[in-house]
Amino acid sequence: MDIYVIRHGQTSWNVEKRLQGRSDTDLNEVGRAAAIRTGKAFREVPFDLVFTSPLKRAKETAALFLGERKVPVIEDARIQEISFGVYEGLTCGKDNYSIPDPEFHSFFEHPERYQTPPGGESLEELGARTKAFMEDIMHRPELQDKTVLVSSHGCATRGILNSIRSFDMADFWHGGVPKNCSVALIRVENGKPSLIYENRTF
Repeated sequence: MDIYVIRHGQTSWNVEKRLQGRSDTDLNEVGRAAAIRTGKAFREVPFDLVFTSPLKRAKETAALFLGERKVPVIEDARIQEISFGVYEGLTCGKDNYSIPDPEFHSFFEHPERYQTPPGGESLEELGARTKAFMEDIMHRPELQDKTVLVSSHGCATRGILNSIRSFDMADFWHGGVPKNCSVALIRVENGKPSLIYENRTF
């Protein structure tokens, strides 16, 4: 089984450095163009099935990536983005920081110290659900010889990739947040997954 994992394309909230989480934002024109361009780079890959986050930006990325290809698409809440609770919509840029917690930057810089916002989801909770998703699809007998696309989000994509390795929470990001429309490839052979590449953009 080959599992291609793509992060959604750019949104206006990405540009503004707003916390999106579960907020259902749309792709901007840059994001749409990148999704189409990335799909063309994989036009020779015979995808059998798509799993997507139920959020619009991930669904649209998958649709634009596929183009005219007729592939079944399944929404799965286990691969939606982490929830930032009451902080969603607030800005986290150095020049436009509006988050009440001055230590929120730990989310990116020291994830082992990250304090979950009120109403939000912890990194451990995100890790548990993305790992459950991966364990599920990797062991479905009907998918063993299939090529699968997974359309997700920055933090959720990292959770998916972390699910196949051992790591300390301090290394949650393992090189950084995946870029918009970047692709990772996980190959599963005899039930054992291996990461072929990640964060590849086109």
